[in-house]
Amino acid sequence: MAALRKRIPARMTLDEFLVWDADDRTGRRWQLIDGEPVLMAPASERHGAIQIELARLLANHLLAAGSPCRVIGEPGIVPRIRANENYRVPELGVTCAPPSDAQMVEGCVLLVEILSPSNEAKTWANVWAYTTIPSVQEILIVRQTRLEAELLRRNQDGTWPAQGETIRPPMDLDLASIGYRAPLAAIYRTSGLSQ
Repeated sequence: MAALRKRIPARMTLDEFLVWDADDRTGRRWQLIDGEPVLMAPASERHGAIQIELARLLANHLLAAGSPCRVIGEPGIVPRIRANENYRVPELGVTCAPPSDAQMVEGCVLLVEILSPSNEAKTWANVWAYTTIPSVQEILIVRQTRLEAELLRRNQDGTWPAQGETIRPPMDLDLASIGYRAPLAAIYRTSGLSQ
């Protein structure tokens, strides 16, 4: 007899989502977007290569600088606006908060998304949600299909710019929130893309 899958709830709160068992043993990630549980598509090899290379570069930088900050892969993030209905999962986050065993990562100063052609609208919706988090100083959006990134950096008055800075080789990626500076091309080293 075949086992029946649990029905996915149409709506839930953040508290319900955090204790929900999706009965999905594939290891795929779920997000809560405006009260609806949404399954995230599996990443491509290139997407994964960019994510891991950037995580390695940032972690090595933080270690060499003696920083208390840490790189977290796929951190659970709750935006400030509509917090009871949202749980977003960026590719990477950098937090300077002490380690915990919580399902949500607090105090992120940098969040990273990798923009795939199939998820562009959902990724930008996440980016706008991230701008509501008071601790976030920078949001990096990395393109998966070409050597290009967009960096949004919070202004000194706490507002966000209307447009991010587009970065392409031979430009450096300059992340002021953690004092990281290196050629943008470095994060694509293992992706199969070239300049």
